[in-house]
Amino acid sequence: MVSSFKNILIIKPSSLGDVVLALPALSALRKSFGDSRISWLIQPEFAPLIEGHPQLDQVILFDRKRLGRAWYHPGALKELLSLIGLLRREQFDLVLDLQGLFRSGSLGWLCGCGRRIGMANAREFATIFYTDKIPQEQNCIHVVDFYLKMVRAAGAGGAEAEFILPTDAEAEQSVEKMLSAHSVDKTNYAVFVPGSRHSYKCWPVGRFAELAGKISAKFGVSIVAVGTSPEGQLIEELKGLAGVPIADFAGRTTLCELVALMRNARLVVCNDTGPGHIAAALGKPLVMLFGQVNPARLAPYQRPDCVAAVEPYSRGAEIRTDNPKYDVKAITVDEVYEKVCKQLGG
Repeated sequence: MVSSFKNILIIKPSSLGDVVLALPALSALRKSFGDSRISWLIQPEFAPLIEGHPQLDQVILFDRKRLGRAWYHPGALKELLSLIGLLRREQFDLVLDLQGLFRSGSLGWLCGCGRRIGMANAREFATIFYTDKIPQEQNCIHVVDFYLKMVRAAGAGGAEAEFILPTDAEAEQSVEKMLSAHSVDKTNYAVFVPGSRHSYKCWPVGRFAELAGKISAKFGVSIVAVGTSPEGQLIEELKGLAGVPIADFAGRTTLCELVALMRNARLVVCNDTGPGHIAAALGKPLVMLFGQVNPARLAPYQRPDCVAAVEPYSRGAEIRTDNPKYDVKAITVDEVYEKVCKQLGG
C-alpha cells in the first residue's frame, strides 16, 4: 500500500450537485496527503465552483461536448489529444474516478497512472480501466459516504465530511446590487428553486406560490426565485400565482453569484437540484423536495431535517424508483411549511 502520493487526480466532470457532493473527498485527500499536488478534472461550466479552492492545486478543464466530437472533427480531436498529453505529462500516481462512466474511466487510464480507483458498479464498462474497484455497501448508501470510502481505499484517514466552497468578493458585491435593484433586504430573503432539468423532480409551481405567501407572512422574508434562462417562464408563472412579490433572478446569476446568493440567504426551498446542494454545503436552513430520486443516496448529507419526501429512508440503495407513491406531487404545502418553520425556529 502506498502511504502517500505526489500527484493526485480527481475525475468528477459534472454535474453541479454531484460536484458539490464530491467536495468532502477533496478535503479528506488534502488532510491525509498534505504535501500532495491535487488536480480536478471538470467541465468548464462547473469549474467556477472549485476555482480558488484552498485545498486544490489545479483545475483541468474537460469540455465534454466539444471533445465528444473528436471522432469526426479534426479540431476536437486535436484538443482531445492535447488534453491526454497534458494528463500524461502530469505523471499522476493516483486517480480517483468519481464519475463512473466510460469516458472518465478511460481518461484515468490514458493518463498513464498506475493506481486508478473507481466504483465497482460503474456504468458503461468503466470498471475495465480501474486497478481498484470499490463496492458500494449498505453502510455507504449515501454518495458522500461512497466517495469517502474510495478515498480511504487510497490510504487516507477517516476524516469527517467537510464541504468548502470558495468565496468570491466580486460575486458578493454583484449579488448585493441585484438584491438592492429588486428592493430585497440582503439580510432577509429566502431563495426558491422551482425548476429542474427533469420534470419528475419538479414540485408543482402553484405549491411554491402558496408556500411563498405563508413564509412571507410568517417570517417577513422577501422571496427570490432562481433558475436557468429557460426556466424564466416557470418563474414568471410563479410570480403570477404568488400573492407576494417574487424577485426573478432566472438566468441572471453566474455560478459564483449563485453561491453568493445562497451564502447570505435565510432559507432555501428547492427541488432536488444542484443549487440545493450548494445551500446544503453552506449549512443554510434548507428544505429540499425529493420525488422518485432516493434521498438516502443524494439528500443533504447528515441533515434529514432538510428532506421533504415520502418515506425518504426506506427505499433501499436504488438511485431512482418509478413507484408512483414517491411522486414529488405527493408532498403537501403544509408538510414543507412545517419543515420551514422548524428550520427557522418558528
